[in-house]
Amino acid sequence: MKRTEAECCDVVMTHTGTVEEVKKKMPGDGMIHDLADFYKVFGDATRIRILCVLLQAEVCVCDLAEILGMTQSAISHQLRVLKQMKLVKNRREGKTVFYSLADGHIQTIISQGMEHISE
Repeated sequence: MKRTEAECCDVVMTHTGTVEEVKKKMPGDGMIHDLADFYKVFGDATRIRILCVLLQAEVCVCDLAEILGMTQSAISHQLRVLKQMKLVKNRREGKTVFYSLADGHIQTIISQGMEHISE
């Protein structure tokens, strides 16, 4: 990735009206913190790979381990993080626990991210 410097104004001048309007509309610190935590979950390639699998099908931990070439323990750890952030849900069928995406928003987030990096 090419590193570029951000351009700055040649003169310091605050646009008071704009500043005040933006300040009124800014989310609170709690919301900002929660949003940052939410996006941190997407900062791990293994979790993204799990989400990509779950975009295709509802699967159990055994299936995920086989598809991704990882241990069930490693998969379970990442699923716990995804579940805590309400990105995945699970259901039990006998002795098997199946995982799926929590809702359609996750598919949208992944799709938009892929579209963005493909530009």
